[in-house]
Parts: sequence; structure tokens; C-alpha cells
Amino acid sequence: MNAPLHREMPALNSQAAARQIDAQWDGDIVGRLTDYIAIPAKSPGFDADWAAHGFIDTVVRQAADWVNAQKVPGLKLEVIRLEGRTPVIFFEIEATRAGSTQTVLMYGHLDKQPEFSGWRNDLGPWTPKYEDGKLYGRGGADDGYAVYAAVAAVQALKSQNVPHPRIVGLIETSEESGSPDLLPYIDALRPRLGDVGLVVCLDSGAGNYDQLWLTTSLRGMAGGTLKVEVLTEGVHSGDASGLVPSSFRIMRQMLDRLEDSSTGRLLPASFHCSIPAERVEQARTTAAILGDQLFKSYPWMHYDCGGREQSVLPVTGDPTEALLNRTWRPTLSVIGAEGFPAPQDAGNVLRPYTAFKLSLRLPPLVDAARAVQEMKALLEDNAPYQAKVTFHSHGGATGWNAPEMAPWFAKALDGASQAHFGAPCGFIGQGGTIPLMNMLSEGFPTAQMMVCGVLGPKSNAHGPNEFLHVPYAKKLTAAVAEVIAQVA
Repeated sequence: MNAPLHREMPALNSQAAARQIDAQWDGDIVGRLTDYIAIPAKSPGFDADWAAHGFIDTVVRQAADWVNAQKVPGLKLEVIRLEGRTPVIFFEIEATRAGSTQTVLMYGHLDKQPEFSGWRNDLGPWTPKYEDGKLYGRGGADDGYAVYAAVAAVQALKSQNVPHPRIVGLIETSEESGSPDLLPYIDALRPRLGDVGLVVCLDSGAGNYDQLWLTTSLRGMAGGTLKVEVLTEGVHSGDASGLVPSSFRIMRQMLDRLEDSSTGRLLPASFHCSIPAERVEQARTTAAILGDQLFKSYPWMHYDCGGREQSVLPVTGDPTEALLNRTWRPTLSVIGAEGFPAPQDAGNVLRPYTAFKLSLRLPPLVDAARAVQEMKALLEDNAPYQAKVTFHSHGGATGWNAPEMAPWFAKALDGASQAHFGAPCGFIGQGGTIPLMNMLSEGFPTAQMMVCGVLGPKSNAHGPNEFLHVPYAKKLTAAVAEVIAQVA
């Protein structure tokens, strides 16, 4: 007997869906996200007193109230709170397609990164501003918009009576801290998740704003604070330097164990992995699409050098290698420091200690737990001058490589991109980490993964002047509706 062919599902009227979604974004969602941005709902990793402050509860309540107010036929919503953990929003909508057994899982988060410095004078992390189609402020794009876009996509299907599979939504509030609370919720909700055939994760990025982009991989992460101590208190640098070893110089030596400072290459072989041939080929294709725009999307420092303007250069000028560097090769970043006075406050004192907060991005196929252990052993063992060197791990998250695409999924993605952008779907790896994706791939190994998002060029998630590109978000919302309509 021949295997059954995938049956074409009833088509969504793309133009009507786009008009409805555009109007909903302009008339409602932008205003809701403006209110959301104004609330400093920092993730628990950046606000230990999050429960007392109540900001996370506020954004959860606002989002849940909005979803309920939409009165989507068949939608049931709960705010679930496990003891001692951040809350999640869980909603479910029963299937309207006859014979459908699979579930679409839609994911987003409402917690935010901290403020950071360097915002434009008229902008700020908690002072939203809508300008030229961009909604500035912390969290709108990463990714407070997700729950609103997810429900708007479902509403587009409902408005046209397009049959759909069962849909569930999971909106968490600990993602920016590495999703420590997510797995307990997934375990608790597993019987209600059903047979997940498609995951729609709206927490990723885009190579440009001209087409739909599917994320094909995510790097993992290992982080922690490395501290070097040489004295119990600061002493006069003239009296002690040359006799007491500098904690900063020892810190440099410790980091040299991890990284070749001249190239940025991570030295431990176990931090690397072989890059699948398919991902190399996709990087070449994406490099051809993006070209120099890949480099122009960053705010490079330009400065005067003897009457000649000069700019900081990228690690490599080859777009393919640049894409592979930021998605499939490990990199080390120092993201915080302690033990340093501000320059204007610094006297001639040899400081007693230096502490750096480290973020090590890992290739998608490298186990994060093993990397954290190796990192700790490498940094703490046999310190110069018997200095006290400690590495306090902040944990890690293993990366993710997308499963092979089913034919129906590839066709649906390209059709959605053509319908709403007039261009084919692009494929790109991301350098960030979404811990949920690895969990879901292990729990639902046959599910297709629509990992996408609005974090395109210069959107600057986590940094100053973060913005949500509203015209792109509208089209992405419509594209999600198109793909759900075609779930096999």
C-alpha cells in the first residue's frame, strides 16, 4: 500500500489575514507593548526580589487579561504558579480540523534583560517610544510581543474559519536567566501538551527585514564569575607593585588558558564540534543574501586617526566565515567586572582582587554541563603565585540543531514568506541560546521547529536602543498563521 500523501489544507486568504493583523497591531498591540515596555520586569537572575517587586506578576496579568479579552473561540487560559518559581501563562485551543491529532506549541517569554547603559538621550529601557515603525524599549522584541503575535495569528485563522490543529501556548518568565523554572513546568504540563507536531518559538532573530527567516541552530552557553584574590585590602601601588603580583595580570593569564587573545579562538578542543555540511552550505547561501549588510548591522566605532576616518574591523571580512563564527564556533565574552573603581575615583592603589563575569558561547552540539566542569577545572587549577582563584558557575545550557525539515514544512515556510514578503524563506543560525528548544527536541523528537523572531539588524536585544520592528512583526504574525494552517 502506498504511503498517504500530505493533503493540501484549506488556504488562508493571505491579503485578508494581512489586513486584519495590520489593523490589530496598529489599533491594539502596539499600545499594549508600549505599556509592557514601561514595566521593569527583569528576569530573576537580575532581580533577586522579583516576587516582592511584583513587576513580573504585572506583565503576566496584563498579557493574560488581553488574551482573555480577545474571546478567541475555544481558548482556555491559566496562569500557573509552582511554589518558589516564576509564573507561566498556559493556554489551549482545541482542534477544529477533523481527524487532527497533533498539537502546535507556541512559545514566548515576558521577563527582560536589565537596563544597560548607552541609550540615546531621548530613549530608555523603561520609556517606550514609537518612531518610524520601531518601538524602542527593553523587552518588546525580546520577546514580549510573542504572546500577542501568537494569539493574533490564531485570530486570523478563526476569522476565516480555516481548520487548525490543537494549539497550546506556553509563555514563561525566567528565560533571560537561562529558563531555570521552565523544565518543572514542562514536566507538570506534559500530559496537557499532547503530541506536539510543530513548535512555534518567537524568541529568535532575522537576517534582514525582507523575508521570513527560520533559525536552524542555536549556540549553547556556559557562564560564571572568575575571581582572582591576592590581598585582603588594597595597598599603595608604589610600595607594593613589583612585589605583590597584580590580580589583573593573573586574570589575564587565567583567560589565556581559555582563549588565544590574538585570534579569539577558544583553545580547549572539547569546546569545538564539527559543523554539519548542510549548515555550512546554508551559511554560504545566507552570506550571498546578506553580503556586506551582515557587517553593517553593527554599530562600529568610527574615529579620526590623524585626519583620516577609521573604523574598527570585524574578526573576519568573509561573510560565510563570520556567520559560522557567530553560530557554530565557541566565543568568550567578558560581560561584567568587579574590583575596579571608576577612573575618576582611582587612586594609586594596587587592588586586592579582580572579578570578571564570563559568558562562553558554545557550538550547538557541545554539552554545556561538561563544558562548565572543564571550564572550572581549567581556571582554578595551579594558579600563578598561589593566588586564590575561584570560578563560580552560573550554570549552562546546551545548544540546539534543528531536525531535518519535513517536505510539508519546507513548502509552508516558503509559501508564507512569498505570500507576505514576496521573497523566499531564509535560513540562518543564531548565536544566542534558547534553552527550551533543546528540551523540546528531546521531548518531541518528531516535531518540526519554527524558530523565528523579530531581532533583525540593529534591533540590539539586551543592549541600548533595543527596538521592535513593527512592520516586520506584522508580517511575521501573518506568516505564522499561514504555516499553522498547513500543519500536516
